[in-house]
Amino acid sequence: MRVNPNTQSDMLALLSSSQQAENTALQQMSSGKRVNVPSDDAAAAAANVIQDARASQDDQFLHSIASLEQYLNTADSTLSSVVTSLTRAVTLGVSGANGTLSDDNRQSLANEVDGIKEEVLSLANASFNGQYLFAGTNTQTAPYQKDSTVASGVVYAGNAQSNSADVGGMSLQSNLPGSTVFDSGGNDVFAALQTLSDSLKNGDQTQIENATTTLRSALDSVTSARVFYGNSLNQLQAHETFLNQEKVGIASYQDQLVGVDLTTAVSNLSQAQLAREATLEAMARTQNTTLLNYLPPTT
Repeated sequence: MRVNPNTQSDMLALLSSSQQAENTALQQMSSGKRVNVPSDDAAAAAANVIQDARASQDDQFLHSIASLEQYLNTADSTLSSVVTSLTRAVTLGVSGANGTLSDDNRQSLANEVDGIKEEVLSLANASFNGQYLFAGTNTQTAPYQKDSTVASGVVYAGNAQSNSADVGGMSLQSNLPGSTVFDSGGNDVFAALQTLSDSLKNGDQTQIENATTTLRSALDSVTSARVFYGNSLNQLQAHETFLNQEKVGIASYQDQLVGVDLTTAVSNLSQAQLAREATLEAMARTQNTTLLNYLPPTT
């Protein structure tokens, strides 16, 4: 009978193999992944890297969308305040056209209109993160500045261009220049407010009525401009929903690629532990075995 003289080395190899299988199962259970290093499954690991890159890109797009949404919301909120102020000015114009008002009453109304003009001027120069909202592409310069040499008392220092943003393959116009918002189709908001103020101070009922009509047209133009921002926000939110859904799909696919089946991992761990214990038991018995154990019994 031939006796294997390398029993100890074979046992050590079995012990190492079972220990490695146990460590692998434990790592899979703790990480939730079947593939933790490329050697676990090279093809799956490579595919997972590609999906990680897609998810990271989607995260960047979502970050840009969130920032752009804040920008658009700020612009829309600013225009909402402008609409409120102009609506009040129109109300003052209607009140001022009442023939029973005294000159002092109309002067008080004119003073309030002047205050509204200052409010609207401040709103027209609103900014977000250091960029003026209504300056066109000239975002580093306040778009509206006082100038006593012109009838309206205000001049536009921006340009007629607009900015755009590329978000996840979608190009979106991100702003309207002040010349479109506050002076669309000749409906100059500041000129209309100044004319109304002057008419109230002059006390001419017909001029007040005409100035109020002109201001109402300017108000309608600003209200229309708000539609642009509302539509842009709707487009962004729809694209944001799409990107979030895509991320869910990526995560699901990655789980299929490298995710671990916990039931299988637990089973593998149990088998590895049993194999290790059996090997240790066999090694213990081997240490007490001599050549005489392999001889046939004597009669």
